[in-house]
Amino acid sequence: MPESRIPPQMRKAVAKRANYCCEYCWSQEKFSPDSFEVEHPIPKSRGGNNTLESLAWSCGGCNRHKGTKVEGRDPVSGELIPLYNPRTQNWRDHFKWSDNFAVVIGITATGRATVNELKLNREGVVNLRRVLYEMGEHPPIELMESLE
Repeated sequence: MPESRIPPQMRKAVAKRANYCCEYCWSQEKFSPDSFEVEHPIPKSRGGNNTLESLAWSCGGCNRHKGTKVEGRDPVSGELIPLYNPRTQNWRDHFKWSDNFAVVIGITATGRATVNELKLNREGVVNLRRVLYEMGEHPPIELMESLE
């Protein structure tokens, strides 16, 4: 279902719950060149729905790369693995930051497949994270605290 059919109040609730950050790559909406979108971790074509509990906040880059995918190849094992779902899984169980907080590292098969399929380390996003880290704006403190 096109995002325009998500009621504005639900769109706002999804964004607020995510602290206005992409729930996959942690880009902050206020600094992002991409627009942000309501995303279905389980696409409607695969049984997902439009309830608040089933929607995620995503930058346009992550959403475009994910599309209707629910699984991807783990680059280590080559196996087809379920992608990370921000509604049912904890980010820190599958990912960690590089020492300079610029690169998302998958620490499980799900994490690695998601980094690969959604291109979480796109050049522009990594460069933006570097600059924001130097400015003290990345990673977003509110989101880091919510994951602890």
